[in-house]
Amino acid sequence: MLSFEDEVYVEPAAPKLALVAEAKLVSTAANQPSISGRVNASDKRMINGQTDVNQLVPFKYHWAWDKYLAGCANHWMPQEVSMSRDIAQWKDSTALTDDERLIVKRNLGFFTTADSLAANNIVLGTYRHITAPECRQYLLRQGFEEAIHTHAYQYIVESLGLDESEVFNAYQEVASIKAKDDFLIPFINILTDPDFKTGTPEADQQLLRSLIVFACIMEGLFFYVGFVQILALGRQNKMQGAAEQYQYILRDESMHCNFGIDVINTIKLENPHLWTMQFREEIKGLIQHGVELEYQYAEATMPRGVLGLNATMFKEYLRFIANRRCTQIGLDVLYPGATNPFPWMSEMMDLKKEKNFFETRVTEYQTGGALSWD
Repeated sequence: MLSFEDEVYVEPAAPKLALVAEAKLVSTAANQPSISGRVNASDKRMINGQTDVNQLVPFKYHWAWDKYLAGCANHWMPQEVSMSRDIAQWKDSTALTDDERLIVKRNLGFFTTADSLAANNIVLGTYRHITAPECRQYLLRQGFEEAIHTHAYQYIVESLGLDESEVFNAYQEVASIKAKDDFLIPFINILTDPDFKTGTPEADQQLLRSLIVFACIMEGLFFYVGFVQILALGRQNKMQGAAEQYQYILRDESMHCNFGIDVINTIKLENPHLWTMQFREEIKGLIQHGVELEYQYAEATMPRGVLGLNATMFKEYLRFIANRRCTQIGLDVLYPGATNPFPWMSEMMDLKKEKNFFETRVTEYQTGGALSWD
C-alpha cells in the first residue's frame, strides 16, 4: 500500500525519474547516427526541440509512455457508478446535515470549472509548447480524463437534481472559488495565447512558471480539500456513489500531478539556466499564496466542524502537501515540521479496479469481452 507521503506518486519521486529519463535514452541502435534526417532519441527535448514532433519513437522519455499506458489501463466512466443510494440520501432530509450538503454543493461548484480550466490549459496551451511526442501522447490522454471528470460532476449534479445554474456558476458567484480561479487564469492565459512562443529565457521561464502552478498548485494542492471532504463522507456511508467517483478522479489527478512534476524536472535538467535563485523565490511565494487560497476555501466550505473535520485541520494538511510539492521540484520546504492529519487518505490511493469500492460495481476495461461486431 502506498504511504501518504507518496500521495501523488505511483512511481518513484520525480527528480529521480527525470534523471533516469535523461540517462536511459533508448537502445544503442536507436542512438546511431541519423540516416536521411531520421530522429535520434538523444536529440529530443522537452521544450524547444528541433526534431519532428510527429515521430513518436524512438522514445527518450520512457516514463511518459508508461504513464500513458497506465492511464489507459485505469479507464473508467461515470455511468458505471450507481448513484441510487446517493439520490435516496439527498432526498431524505434526515440523512445529511446542512453542513454536509453545503460541502457537496461547494465541491461540485469548484470542480466543474476546475477540470474545464485544466482541459483548456492542456489542449490549447501546454500541448503546443511540449516538443516531446511521447509526452504529447500522455497529454492527449490527460485531456480526455479531464473531460471524464467534468462528465462525472455533471452526472452527480443531474442525479441529485441540483440547481445546475447555481453549481456551474459558482466560480463566478462564490468568493472562495472565484479567488482560486482568478489566481489560476492568468497562468493559463499565458500558455493559451496564440502569440506566445518559447525559445528565449524569459519565455521559457514563463512556461515553466505556468507548468509549476498547474501541476503543483492547481492539481497538486487546490483539489485536496475537496477530495478529503467527499471521501470523508464516503467513509461514513454517505454519498458513496459520489465518493467512488472522486476516488477515481483522485487517482487520475495523482498521475497528472506526477507527470507534470516529471516534465518540470526534465525542463530544469535540460535548461538549468532557468532555475535561478530569483525564480525559485518567486515559485515559493506562489505556493504560499496557493496554500492561503485553499485554506480560505476550506473555511468557506466548513464554517463549523463536520465529519470529524474542521478548517483548522486543513491548515496543517495544506502545509504538509505544500512541503511535498516543494520537495518534488527541488525547493526547500516552506513549513518545517508540518504533518498529515489525515493518514487514512493513504488508503484512498491504493485503488484497485478489480475490487469493489464501497461494495459497488466496477467495470474492468482491460478485457475485450464486451465488444460486439454485429
